[in-house]
Amino acid sequence: MEQGHEVNIETFTLQYPNFLFPGKTQFADWEAPKDLSITQTVNSVNPINWFKVGNIIKKQKPDLVIVKYWLPFMGPAFGTILRRIKKNNHTKVISILDNIIPHEKRIGDNMFSKYFVKPVDAFVAMSKSVLNDLDFFDKNKPRKFSPHPLYDNFGKHISKQKALENLGLDTKYKYILFFGLIRDYKGLDLLINAFADNRFRNKNVKLLVAGEFYSNSDKYYELVEKHNLKDDIIIHPEFIPDNKVAEYFCAADIIAQPYKTATQSGVTQIAYHFNKPMLVTNVGGLAEIVPHNKVGYVVEPNPLEIANYLIKFIESDNPDMFLENILEEKKKYEWERMTDTIYSLLNDLKIK
Repeated sequence: MEQGHEVNIETFTLQYPNFLFPGKTQFADWEAPKDLSITQTVNSVNPINWFKVGNIIKKQKPDLVIVKYWLPFMGPAFGTILRRIKKNNHTKVISILDNIIPHEKRIGDNMFSKYFVKPVDAFVAMSKSVLNDLDFFDKNKPRKFSPHPLYDNFGKHISKQKALENLGLDTKYKYILFFGLIRDYKGLDLLINAFADNRFRNKNVKLLVAGEFYSNSDKYYELVEKHNLKDDIIIHPEFIPDNKVAEYFCAADIIAQPYKTATQSGVTQIAYHFNKPMLVTNVGGLAEIVPHNKVGYVVEPNPLEIANYLIKFIESDNPDMFLENILEEKKKYEWERMTDTIYSLLNDLKIK
């Protein structure tokens, strides 16, 4: 829109059927942005709806449809909608791929993704690992790598003291933040086991976990109990609304992403936005965007190594030791890089 294009967002009336949705609600309880054109149209499980939405967009004849793909479950809906749109012989389709092979595999994943890929003209992969995964479904269509841009929609930086006060947290502690929807592949159990290391005791440091559980929470609370960490780990087990995200990141001293598998993560780009150092595990595409010892640490996904590097950071006399590098590194993730990639692919398609 800032670059002069007319943009409409087609979002969901139903994203997941309730029996498949692990969270409390699929709907935001805050007001939609007033400067965006957003239409609720797509029902992910109603084939009649897919044809209807596809036919409406087909008649509108947009020059470009950009579709995000993060889960094979969406393959039948998106694939059908795109097939209808393409019948106008005008619209080009570019997909921005979060994942093409899911972290948590289910029967039918490959079939659904193949169905989705067929009507897409070109792809933007947000990690090199996803770019490689795409070869399993298609080897010929244009594709480019462009990392996830910064999340800059969560407000401005506030002081650590103010953030802690807003969250009701003690200002005398340092905080390690684990943020986002909690799924087993994100390795919160590894982080809790790492934080059980006795070297953390008497360091005035706490682990802050903020996010809704999308997997069974019992095993995580049992780990906290097992290691006697109830006073050292603070868990806020709910979805964090956009207007609260800044408070959590500004309260934190370092962001921990101890994932067991990964492609890329939006949490990393939120951390960059708020100029926070990160600890990530050496899986998927995480190491691509968190240079080791430059903006944080890249470690192997095991509790001992996670603990070693977190202790190294906590004991450092210079809490801002990564700041200068973060400010320089984050320049790579400006939104223009993503839009330039999309324009480049679109031009390639027009030349063909």
